[in-house]
Amino acid sequence: MKMAPILRAFAAHQPPMPVVLVHTGQHYDKDMNDRLFEDLALPRPDINLEVGSASHAVQTAEVMRRFEAVLDQHPARAVVVVGDVNSTLACTLVAVKKDVPVAHVEAGLRSYDRRMPEEINRVLTDQVADRLYTTERSALANLQREGIAPERVVFAGNVMIDSLLHNRQHARAVDQTLLAGGAPAESLANFQRFGLVTLHRPSNVDTAAALGHLLGTLRDVAQRLPLVFALHPRTRANIERFGLGSLLDPQRMLLLPPQGYLEMLGLMAQATVVLTDSGGLQEETTALGVPCLTLRENTERPITVEQGTNTLVGSDRASILQGVDEVLAQRGKQGRMPELWDGKAAERIVGDLWQWLQRHETAAAQVKG
Repeated sequence: MKMAPILRAFAAHQPPMPVVLVHTGQHYDKDMNDRLFEDLALPRPDINLEVGSASHAVQTAEVMRRFEAVLDQHPARAVVVVGDVNSTLACTLVAVKKDVPVAHVEAGLRSYDRRMPEEINRVLTDQVADRLYTTERSALANLQREGIAPERVVFAGNVMIDSLLHNRQHARAVDQTLLAGGAPAESLANFQRFGLVTLHRPSNVDTAAALGHLLGTLRDVAQRLPLVFALHPRTRANIERFGLGSLLDPQRMLLLPPQGYLEMLGLMAQATVVLTDSGGLQEETTALGVPCLTLRENTERPITVEQGTNTLVGSDRASILQGVDEVLAQRGKQGRMPELWDGKAAERIVGDLWQWLQRHETAAAQVKG
């Protein structure tokens, strides 16, 4: 979702900027992977490292090992990394050690929760990247507190919203998504108004106590509003492992397999409220004007709370139910579109990167000369 608009901007740039697309294979489900590339009209990767799943240490190390060979075979003027996954940090470390400039898209976001692996990836990537592209102005203060010079930072806007605005007209119809997910046709009338749920954070789903508490709370929510629950494979496996299936109400909770981008876009746009622990969904619901209740104690995307439709409710049952009740009473957050979430972030990033590379390479040549 982040790379697709960047690739379009590279393709449209004059003069041309040739690109080699490397897919690390960190997210490795073949069906979902193929579907995502098709939904986003992404070109097939030039290189797929096929790393797959493993512990954080093993996965990061394996991406580094395989990506180093790619850089040796394809000398690059710069490496562009996005977001905060293990691949982001791994490819950054390889590039900087080989003296290749790194541009980090979605820089400067901070939850200030070092228990989150993504937070470690964000902090370390930003420390060594050369060009930092931020989605909101507050990110600059985060970076300056960490000693990063402001001249390395460019406020460019949000490429996730580029993708959303580009694809919104292609969002899948909700009824078709529900039927494809196994919903009986006669049950669709019950889901004319619904809440959308996603859960995948380890702190929420990796222990029986945490997951059981949230599922019990969601069961109570479902008595107020039917829920469509797009089940992450990790969450589904843990529900089965911990024997928590009885907490799911089959009459009021419709369980779906992992959804494609266009299906999720359609579900979000039509939902009465979204309950999630996903960072991306916090941004997308703000752009869509849909109330979002984030089942976390913190967020690295504070602008979605300050200006958008997002409310942090944590895992507290009373707070979650109160949030749902406020939405149902039409007192949920309306929010507004944040600055530069206008569908043109990728154009600004590619334009700036071109100019920065020209200056950087000229300066480097003068030093050598």
